[in-house]
Amino acid sequence: MQFDIVLPSIVTLITVSIVWLYTRFEVKIKSLFEEKEFQIRDAVFLVVSMGTIVTIIVFVPQRALQILFLVAYSFVLFLFTYIAVEKWFLAVLPPIFFVGLYLSGFWNIIFLNVFAIIFAILISIYLGGLFSWKTVLVFAGLITIMDFIQVFITRFMGTAAGKFIDLRLPVLLQVPTFPRQGGILLGLGDIFLAGLLAIQIELKYGRKAGAISAVLTGFAFFIFEIAILNFEFAGFFPATLVVLFGWLAAFGIVYVRARHQS
Repeated sequence: MQFDIVLPSIVTLITVSIVWLYTRFEVKIKSLFEEKEFQIRDAVFLVVSMGTIVTIIVFVPQRALQILFLVAYSFVLFLFTYIAVEKWFLAVLPPIFFVGLYLSGFWNIIFLNVFAIIFAILISIYLGGLFSWKTVLVFAGLITIMDFIQVFITRFMGTAAGKFIDLRLPVLLQVPTFPRQGGILLGLGDIFLAGLLAIQIELKYGRKAGAISAVLTGFAFFIFEIAILNFEFAGFFPATLVVLFGWLAAFGIVYVRARHQS
């Protein structure tokens, strides 16, 4: 039986990091948005926007896509650095370093994965405070449906992933598998969803619940990889479904535990 421990471990560690960092910056993030929260219509709009962006990426020239991403990523790096240090002349350094490194000959798969992880963590923390328990559930359900459609029906997700790979943009994790030799891809949207769900369960049930969510999400990927590595039933697969299964298992455990203690 072939299996992999690398991707499940990475997903677990990233999700734990998202929950931990969110608790540290929660007050600053919420003050930035003046305690505003997404309504259901906002969650729907966000999913539609994400699906539309995937479709647009298929038809956008690679050079334009590259420029747009570098600008967007640089802005996110600047924003979060400024939130942390509150000094603009320090906040401009990470974006400058990122763009310079990307355009240099030193850019490689290691830097790609590092900046992809940073981007996933920052976006999850930035938007995590805008969701409520209700809106995150609506968002999770809709983005899973959108992911399924874009992977299996339109097949735009695979085309978009191919463009990002060609441009070596940090939008996908590209990690080796071990002990099975090979590699696997994971989109940052899947990590974003895992982070959002872990944040919400942590806010409702406490830090242990957030940790359980991270661990079981990673375990769900472990089981999923056993299936794809041994049966090879899919090239691209909507990993949001895997995230959702892992989180639902965590929620079941946490809910029963909370009812038992009450």
